[in-house]
Amino acid sequence: MEQGPTNSNEPNDVEKKPETPNKGFIRMKTFPFVLLLFGCVFVTALVTALVMSLGADKQVKVAIPERKEFTKLYNVYDEIQNKYFKDVNTDKLMEGAITGMVDSLGDPYSSFMSKKEAEEFDDTISSSFSGVGVEIQEKDGYITVVSPIKNSPAAAAGLRPNDKIVEVDGKSIKGVSSTEATTKIRGKKGTSVTLTISRPGTDKPFDVKLVRDEIPIETVYATINADKIATIQITTFSENTYSELEKALKDMDSKGMKGLVVDLRGNPGGLLDQAVDIASLFLPDGKVVVQEEAKDGTKQVIKSDSSAHNGYKVKVPVTMLIDEGSASASEILAAAASQSGGIKLVGAKSFGKGTVQTAAPLSDGSLLKLTVAKWLTPDGDWIHEKGIKPDVAVALPAYATMAIPDASKTYKENSFGDDVKTIESMLAALNYKVGKVDGLYDADTTAAVKQFQTASKLKVDGIMTGDTTNALITAIQKHLKDTDPQQQKAVQLVKEQLK
Repeated sequence: MEQGPTNSNEPNDVEKKPETPNKGFIRMKTFPFVLLLFGCVFVTALVTALVMSLGADKQVKVAIPERKEFTKLYNVYDEIQNKYFKDVNTDKLMEGAITGMVDSLGDPYSSFMSKKEAEEFDDTISSSFSGVGVEIQEKDGYITVVSPIKNSPAAAAGLRPNDKIVEVDGKSIKGVSSTEATTKIRGKKGTSVTLTISRPGTDKPFDVKLVRDEIPIETVYATINADKIATIQITTFSENTYSELEKALKDMDSKGMKGLVVDLRGNPGGLLDQAVDIASLFLPDGKVVVQEEAKDGTKQVIKSDSSAHNGYKVKVPVTMLIDEGSASASEILAAAASQSGGIKLVGAKSFGKGTVQTAAPLSDGSLLKLTVAKWLTPDGDWIHEKGIKPDVAVALPAYATMAIPDASKTYKENSFGDDVKTIESMLAALNYKVGKVDGLYDADTTAAVKQFQTASKLKVDGIMTGDTTNALITAIQKHLKDTDPQQQKAVQLVKEQLK
């Protein structure tokens, strides 16, 4: 810290000029004086040389520390530089070495990002970005969907948690990092990309063509029903999520909110501090939200504290919705609400991501994202790769997880396969009589399609393609939203608390 001025009139310096003596000289004879002066010069030169020698040696050791573990790396680097038959980009060499070092950890959440990739990563946390809107991770050598983002092309196309993306525009991405896969999938708004998806329960991979769009930055969506039960969906935890949520809660309060359902389904996570601040809305101050455990076993306990946000608290009965797409920060919130707040969880078992990452910017604008700790629930549970089981398990209907039929393909009488079975399942859910749901497009299927086309004011020909397929997808998505069994159960539990 810089020191302030003193009360004297002297400048605040460390050194002071010596005063010039004007009396009291010591007199010596000339010859002894010359010998003494010569001796002083000799000793001074000797000491200076010795100090400089030791200092130079010390400086060399500091500048180039002896790190035997890097010898192999230096040797390979020199071999490439000196002998490779083409000129090489040294920056790419070093980035490749760093990427390989991080990849060797076998941790899908640790990664090295180039400057461009780091800028894109920052976009996903702090602002909107152009892409298809899907959170992915590398798992067992495959790029796996954690969750699609609400109102994104990926969500509209029906991508689901645990879908495996095996190809991008016809090229295999097996074995690539999630960062590299993200670069391949993203692109300018209006351009298209085709993802080949392998989904558990389907016989073979299928293609999904997506048109890239601006991914919305809103992370909180609120509605309230006639019974004054509000539902607030949190889609991710970004820089402004807490402020968005508090604003939505106060808006629901002004509309007479009596109970609340917090929907964390499909929420892939995000910033830890946002999850902690949001948990503080639902817990008394001083309750444990999460514990961080370092590799040496030491734990940091983080507790709820609403003082930074004027002490605002939710005072109505609450339930929370989770599913297999709820991961990371959303699991922190759900676990804290359950174990420290006694709030019931409804839906399906969560994703299971129990580690904490930090993003360290490097000098050239690149970024090292590194797993630095485990996180534990308030009760000390590590849910990594296990997930959180809901208090009340409620499954979605089978058609909700089926692959959405491709509107560019034509399905008609005598067509057969998984897509036809999905079409039959969707029509049956909308109360059209399709006969046996067996994957065969027979006369009953044709009749049901004609009835649907008539109701939708479309050309009536009994063929499922183009506008008819898109209309069916829109209708089934609306039906699922209106009849959502997980949502209905969560609302029921809130109402029971109000009795």
